[in-house]
Amino acid sequence: MFALVGGAVLCTVLLHGLDWADRAYPPPIEKAKEVSREVVDADGRLLRAFATSEGLWRLQTTAGDVDPQFVRMLIAYEDQRFYEHKGVDPLALLRAAGQFVGNGRIVSGASTLSMQVARLIEPRENRSVLAKIRQIARAVQIERRLTKAEILDLYLTHAPYGGNLEGVRAASLAYFGKEPRRLSVAESALLVALPQLPERRRPDRFPKEAEAARSRVLARLAVSTIIGEGEAERASAEGVPGRRLQLPTLAPHLSELAMRKDPGRQRHETTIKRDIQQALETVAREAAARLGEKLSVAMVMADARTGAIVGEVGSADYFDASRSGWIDMTRQVRSPGSALKPFIYGLAFEEGLVAQETIVEDRPADFFGYRPRNFDMSYQGDVSVREALQLSLNVPAVRLLDAVGPTRLMVRLRRADVRLALPAGEAPGLAIGLGGAGIKLRDLVQLYAALANQGSIVRLGDGVEAAPQIVVGDPLLDPVAAWNVSDVLSAVLPPRGSRRLGIAYKTGTSYGYRDAWSVGYDGRHVLGVWVGRADNAAVPGLTGYGSAAPILFEAFSKSGVAITPLPKAPPGAVRIAQSELPVGLRRFSRTDSGLVSASAREPAPQIVYPPEGAHVELGARSGSAITPLALKLQGGRAPFRWLANGRMLAESSRRRTAEWVPDGAGYSTLTVIDAVGRAASVRVFVE
Repeated sequence: MFALVGGAVLCTVLLHGLDWADRAYPPPIEKAKEVSREVVDADGRLLRAFATSEGLWRLQTTAGDVDPQFVRMLIAYEDQRFYEHKGVDPLALLRAAGQFVGNGRIVSGASTLSMQVARLIEPRENRSVLAKIRQIARAVQIERRLTKAEILDLYLTHAPYGGNLEGVRAASLAYFGKEPRRLSVAESALLVALPQLPERRRPDRFPKEAEAARSRVLARLAVSTIIGEGEAERASAEGVPGRRLQLPTLAPHLSELAMRKDPGRQRHETTIKRDIQQALETVAREAAARLGEKLSVAMVMADARTGAIVGEVGSADYFDASRSGWIDMTRQVRSPGSALKPFIYGLAFEEGLVAQETIVEDRPADFFGYRPRNFDMSYQGDVSVREALQLSLNVPAVRLLDAVGPTRLMVRLRRADVRLALPAGEAPGLAIGLGGAGIKLRDLVQLYAALANQGSIVRLGDGVEAAPQIVVGDPLLDPVAAWNVSDVLSAVLPPRGSRRLGIAYKTGTSYGYRDAWSVGYDGRHVLGVWVGRADNAAVPGLTGYGSAAPILFEAFSKSGVAITPLPKAPPGAVRIAQSELPVGLRRFSRTDSGLVSASAREPAPQIVYPPEGAHVELGARSGSAITPLALKLQGGRAPFRWLANGRMLAESSRRRTAEWVPDGAGYSTLTVIDAVGRAASVRVFVE
């Protein structure tokens, strides 16, 4: 009796002691949780990974990340009773012990996957009986703390594959160039075989040893049962990869931005589309090589409807020091050249100053000492507004900017949260229309996204955390003006050697051949391209049309996005022949005293009702009709032409009153043009 009581006490003490030891010396599971930080695209696909603090490529891997057949082959080869034992397989231990007694050395370790995980998270210095006992104890501890699925995930994440590769995902990307979700039988067998002797079986260094190890896996009866008859022979006939590939390094600038924003996060999600990103980076790298040394290329592609950045290339090659590849040129302020001209024309269309076929002079002009000249130093004489924008003529653009006002252009751009960078101490002047102000490529793309949206503003996200935003309120341009601009730009001929794509686009070249730009858009996506040197040095012969536009068309073609037709003409948007225009819109001219096409003794027209910014009700309904809104003006020379949102209301009239029936709620622009071409406009909100 005494012996039984003593034995029970001893067992109790021993169990308590083991329990105390288990809690006092837990396995280093938390330490094993350090993995490579990842930046992924909008669909969760890897863009770039960063090595751990130990310099290891250890990508977080779960059973759901790998081919199910690989998991079945792994368990069949390494630990057939994985789901039955509690960390140690007694049958395998008895077999190993018998081999040790019979041979005087360790022949097989009988290690379960749990024991291998114990060794991976707490490496041993040598193979010995004492080390094996410690490994067994750790395996039991791990089994008490983790589920079988968690243990398997630890193995898939930490299994060594040679060099600084750890885990199945890192190995699959390095040796096969793909994620391990879809593996062939030969690929699965190789990944099962390598962790036993990872350095001696590296396929990039020891292909014969790797192939022999793979064959041993395929020859195992348990494995051949899983893969099916004849598969082992077919898999053995395949070669092994002869080189190690670099892990993905897509969107490097955006990836570093994500890391700076939240250094502690393991997985950073972006709005990038990997296929688009890869295509744009390839185009940028190859284009820079063609253009010459030290030149870089930057690109931003956005979804114009949502504002999401789907592709962003900060430089031609992040790792090319000769091109200052580490500098993100999408966020640098540079001169846009003529790339802002469409918004000058848009304001002129909106104000009713011009129509597409209005004649404007392209001749030498002096604007209070400012004498703009065309890029090729020649002049076209009388041209239509449509031709002036398509040919990117400088003098007509400055004439229109002088009419609408540089400050008004600046204010309008601020609606889209874009602020031009002016020289220190200078007020907005006419030079901003030709590149006399700085802008970032991302901001330029944001402006053009409004053109693709019929004038509605969408603020681009930063690709990482800052969400894109549809701006509710005043548009950048009214729909009719935006359509006129897009209609003109969609007819610009593609650069030499490029085919038509159904996009509208504009180019720009900064003063001194320092920056070349091209921005294009369809009904869904907008793509901006910048070419130049990061150090702002001049590049003779660098132009938007000759250097940036071919890249734009190539990138759009290879991005994989389907071309979406440009928006249809909104109500009131029509092309009118020059001969059918009102007299005041047939020719645009300006003197120091204002817009004139003949002698004008009367004051300029002014709309007195409704006033600027007025909120007016749709009015009482009589049956199904809406009561018209009365329009009144003062000044000007009769006859008068009224326009609502760019659409002519009726034939010209000598009366100073008119009527307008709104076509719906929202903002509308009312314009009156007198006989000598002077115009006045107000914006009202119809409720």
